[in-house]
Amino acid sequence: MAKKQIATKPKATKVVEPEIKAANKMIEAVIEKPIKKSDTWEYKDRVYFLSNESTPVARIMSCKNIYYFDEEKGYEREMMLTTNQKTVFVDEMEGVKRPEHIIFRDGVLVVPKNKVVLQKLLSLYHPMLNKLYYEDKPEELAREEVQDIQLELEAMNAAANMDIDQAEAIMRAEIGSEVSMMSSKELKRDLLLFARNNPELFLELMNDDNIHLRNVGIKATEASIISLSPDNRTFTWGNTGRKLMTVPFDEHPYSALAAWFKTDEGMEVLNSIEKRLN
Repeated sequence: MAKKQIATKPKATKVVEPEIKAANKMIEAVIEKPIKKSDTWEYKDRVYFLSNESTPVARIMSCKNIYYFDEEKGYEREMMLTTNQKTVFVDEMEGVKRPEHIIFRDGVLVVPKNKVVLQKLLSLYHPMLNKLYYEDKPEELAREEVQDIQLELEAMNAAANMDIDQAEAIMRAEIGSEVSMMSSKELKRDLLLFARNNPELFLELMNDDNIHLRNVGIKATEASIISLSPDNRTFTWGNTGRKLMTVPFDEHPYSALAAWFKTDEGMEVLNSIEKRLN
């Protein structure tokens, strides 16, 4: 009688633990690998201009014995522009090196997209970038111009809708006591011009809580409601000479007064001053 064969399960292949660790390390290396400048390189024609206003017929720029600090490798790498190498880094070059010149003509250098090595040297690595020359970037320029226009519009709209007291406070911070001699139309005109010509500063002053308080202090001094001593150290009531506050050393008197107006004692004085000014 033939013996009945018993089926046996195939032995499971044992995965060696070191192999698993090695595979995990490879995966981590791929995930954590930092993106290099060259990894996002856009292939296109590029134009470079000399930074100074002069435009010599020809300007030869150094293309050898220049160095770039490679953060990934942790040391400076020598660079050279050649006609027969696929890199600018000397430690990656092979065989004979044929140096090539970088020449700006009439202050301009146009580099077609197929000259990738030269473009990368000029756009990424050369130490004279944004010093001796710069790359023309119309997209970035347009984006900056749009931001400037939006900021100007924001400032102009805010100036157009601003009440006269806040307008006076801002313009007093900008041009000083001349504001007191201006009509409301002149004040509005100068405010709009200020917002258009210097929108960033205008918006900064508009959002400064102390500007209004400084203006109240200056107007109160001009109206003799309060007095500032000749040495700019002490504020007193104008009619009684009673001391209100002492200006801290090395502080602007009206900035110090604006800060004092926010204290409990100062708020009472501020309310009294504003009633007298009205």
